Amino acid sequence: MEIEPSSDSSERFKLYDELELHEFQDKFVIKSHQCPDQGFWISRRDGNINLLDGDTCSESSSTKSTIYGLIGTIRLVVGTYAIVITSRKEVGRFLGFPVYRVMSIRVLACNEALKFSTIQEKRDEAYFMNLLKEVGSMPGLYYSYETDITLNLERRSKLVEGWMNKPIWKQADPRYVWNKHLLEELIEFKLDRFIIPLVQGSFQAAELKLKDSCATVTLVSRRCTRRLGTRMWRRGANLEGDTANFIETEQLLEIGEFRFSFLQIRGSIPLLWEQIVDLSYKPHLRIISHEQTPNIVERHFHDLFKRYGEIMAVDLTDKHGEEGQLSAAYAAEMQSQQNVRYVPFDFHHHCGSSNFDNLKILYDQISEDFEKQRYFMIDREGNISEEQRGIIRANCIDSLDRTNVTQSYLAQKSLNLQLQRIGVFTCSECISMFGEEYGKFRTLWAEQGDEISLEYAGTHALKGDLVRYGKQTITGIIKDGMSALSRYYLNNFHDGIRQDALDLISGHYTVSGNVPSPLQINSFEPFSKTVKMQYLPVASALVIGGLTATTFTLQQAGRNAQHYVTSVFCAGITAGVMAIIKSNGRQFCSRPRLCGLL
Repeated sequence: MEIEPSSDSSERFKLYDELELHEFQDKFVIKSHQCPDQGFWISRRDGNINLLDGDTCSESSSTKSTIYGLIGTIRLVVGTYAIVITSRKEVGRFLGFPVYRVMSIRVLACNEALKFSTIQEKRDEAYFMNLLKEVGSMPGLYYSYETDITLNLERRSKLVEGWMNKPIWKQADPRYVWNKHLLEELIEFKLDRFIIPLVQGSFQAAELKLKDSCATVTLVSRRCTRRLGTRMWRRGANLEGDTANFIETEQLLEIGEFRFSFLQIRGSIPLLWEQIVDLSYKPHLRIISHEQTPNIVERHFHDLFKRYGEIMAVDLTDKHGEEGQLSAAYAAEMQSQQNVRYVPFDFHHHCGSSNFDNLKILYDQISEDFEKQRYFMIDREGNISEEQRGIIRANCIDSLDRTNVTQSYLAQKSLNLQLQRIGVFTCSECISMFGEEYGKFRTLWAEQGDEISLEYAGTHALKGDLVRYGKQTITGIIKDGMSALSRYYLNNFHDGIRQDALDLISGHYTVSGNVPSPLQINSFEPFSKTVKMQYLPVASALVIGGLTATTFTLQQAGRNAQHYVTSVFCAGITAGVMAIIKSNGRQFCSRPRLCGLL
């Protein structure tokens, strides 16, 4: 079933959806394929942007190619770099308008002046250029040429008349525009039809056949950019109350003459806390004592209340160990919050690794308030029948795996209520009774969980089987084990670079020639400036070699006493190297260089 756009779509602002890139020796020219006189050029010498004139493309260019949009521009130490979309994929429709995923990008370097730079400037520029390359591998970037996808259906429906005729970047909610910082120069030059707001998150859609009705279910997750980062380097909240991994997820149901929207949010526990990688599998979790903590929590929930109404904060963390200490600190702060109901639920205790149905225990606790919060409902004429009166904010430690399982369960409950509301289901029917369609619904949530986990942790979500099948499978257990090992590797040895890339493109770090080089300030030379991060492979080889030698000599110890002494010596050396690595674990890990933890 294809949902048609609103009747006023012909009046809406549209972006150029196909561009020509002309590459000259001294400039890059970008212009519309549909309107060749509309465009601009960027000097390869100084990176300045200029509007097209009649003579700009009169000479023959060395190469010409098609691109599908401009992500933005950024100025580094010496050069300017333009980031363009080189391939895209249509992934579905948002309220009738096509939505695309960015499949590949290209960085256009306008840095000819680099050859006149100092050695340190060249080093800094090379590091920043590597960060831009890292941006090219970031998943989950979505956009539309015809509509803004940062606003949920309820907010869109309450905008003043004529709002949708504004340039799309003006319509967008800035907190969900992933490339907001990169668009500043394009906005300055009023290149409105070239300016594409990107959302990082997830976009999933499926067609369902429910009895005699055809329906479209769309799942849109929007990642907030205010505390953008990776799993271990962005935890908790900052002083303004913005939390890591904050995501608004909207489940849209379009059926017959009706559209429904159900919103949920997730985000890290809004306290000051950290979990710095140190080569251990589960790094020590530390709550940071700060006099501003009550104000931070207040700011966070006040902002949510203004946007969504009354909040139900569902805390899925363990109630023992370090997680329990953090949960207890969270619970203590929540006692003084107005318009918020705090609900602790030990997911692992109740559900373990396979008892998905035990989420009914949680639902029984919150069902009355959950059903009072309702959902948003509107018909094709724009008549609003129902408004969502509040929202559930869920979290675990990462706000990934347990959170996704719980949100999918609640989304299913809301979908049942919506379908019962319009008579598609009777009061005793639910989506789980329709096997094939239920499988499609579950797949939407599982794939969404995988995508937002890739963005924050670098791997697919754990517990994906609980969402897909309602139980753990052998294949799922193996997949979760591989993902856990991958998370360990990425968190310890790659996420420092990834965090720097995110801080750079989001504008949390601004490159300036008037401040000392971040590579000089944060060189991360550990103890005595003798052991550097790159020596970890050597240390690892010594440990592995020592263990091998110890094992071999122990096997021979019964034949020769000298082998016994050798095995003791090898074991001692191995233990010593392991002790050095353990005590200096943080220094061996990949660490961000551009911004602090807060």
